[in-house]
Amino acid sequence: MAKAKPVRIAGEPMYRVSNFIRHFARALLLGALIATIWVNLSPASYYDTMERRLFPLPFPDWFVADHVAATLISLTSDGLMALFFFLLGKELWEANMLERGALHGRRGGLPFLATLGAICGAVLVWLLVSSLIETAEEAAFGTGWAVPIGGDVVLSYVVGRHVFGKGSPALHLLLLIAIGADLAGLLALGLAWPEQPARLIWLTLPALAVAGVWLLFGRHARGDSERERQEALHLWPYMLAGVLSWIGVAASGLPGALGLLPVIPVIPHAHRAFGLFAEAEELLHDPLNRLAHLAVKPLVVVLFLFGLTRGGVDLHAFAPTTLTVLAAFWIGKPLGLLMGVMLAQRLLGLPLPAGIGRPEILRLAALLGLGFTVPLVALETGLPGGAMTEAARMGLALTLLLGPALWLLHRR
Repeated sequence: MAKAKPVRIAGEPMYRVSNFIRHFARALLLGALIATIWVNLSPASYYDTMERRLFPLPFPDWFVADHVAATLISLTSDGLMALFFFLLGKELWEANMLERGALHGRRGGLPFLATLGAICGAVLVWLLVSSLIETAEEAAFGTGWAVPIGGDVVLSYVVGRHVFGKGSPALHLLLLIAIGADLAGLLALGLAWPEQPARLIWLTLPALAVAGVWLLFGRHARGDSERERQEALHLWPYMLAGVLSWIGVAASGLPGALGLLPVIPVIPHAHRAFGLFAEAEELLHDPLNRLAHLAVKPLVVVLFLFGLTRGGVDLHAFAPTTLTVLAAFWIGKPLGLLMGVMLAQRLLGLPLPAGIGRPEILRLAALLGLGFTVPLVALETGLPGGAMTEAARMGLALTLLLGPALWLLHRR
């Protein structure tokens, strides 16, 4: 393996990011391209295939809501995509909790405020624009405000790699902000539109699963007994806890894609962080990294299916909601991020990471204007459906044009 040229970031050497991020991007875009061609040539067959019930769900109403069905869309978005957000959650948790983590201690101040600013900017512009233009007759004030909170970690990174260069420390900051916004977007989606507040009692199941696996296995990873340490390294207890956690989260009405996140803190892990999606982690054999390694190859297929089921854009769907989406991503998020960085620097005295100046911050703010993966999940719940949802989907697809534009500007 070729050695990477070290670049300093906040006193630490820059690391190599694993190539699987680019594989994810190719799979996602390929699925969306096939879906777009299909939905424009034969929309009836496309929607029939995606929305067909694959098998009945023989569960009572207190367990599964009436409208929930096992379709290719629901299985991908609520089931398989939980693996993707497990990967994002792992990286964000390690950055916060482990030694030399990018968000550990005072290091997390500026990325946190930048993320918060981007989220607030996107939501405020969404509310402002949607109040000035009529997006749909069935839309109330603020309808869909959670849609622009999330973004796209994978596509932002791939474009940013060309804009900043492979070794730029700005890529690290971009990943931190994009992951934080994505997870916040999913969480806001579930909490803003709970199906039934009483269903939140199901969240006791993830709590019990996490407590049980920690008491029986996780806490023994650094114990005195060799037998207990070896038992704590088995993967099956954490996989079982993950299944129970997913059931509880999905049954509570929160997005099923969040279902594996509660288990992450109790899985034995490495002692220090090596960077977000670091190539060095492929050589680690702690249970948390082993589970992440097992998820990587299947996730290429999962993201292709996600693009296929959620990424089909009707090219005739342009409407006022499309403009609302573009305004939130292209104006709200970048301006909000810049305000967050300014607040962190001037009021709190937090410095920019080494190697990052104002030009990098401006380009990073522009890259947050890309929105696809998490906003696509938010469309079905955050918007009333029909033409408004399809117009928003077109807006999300149009945000991707920012990628080639930034690349061309960088080349010039």
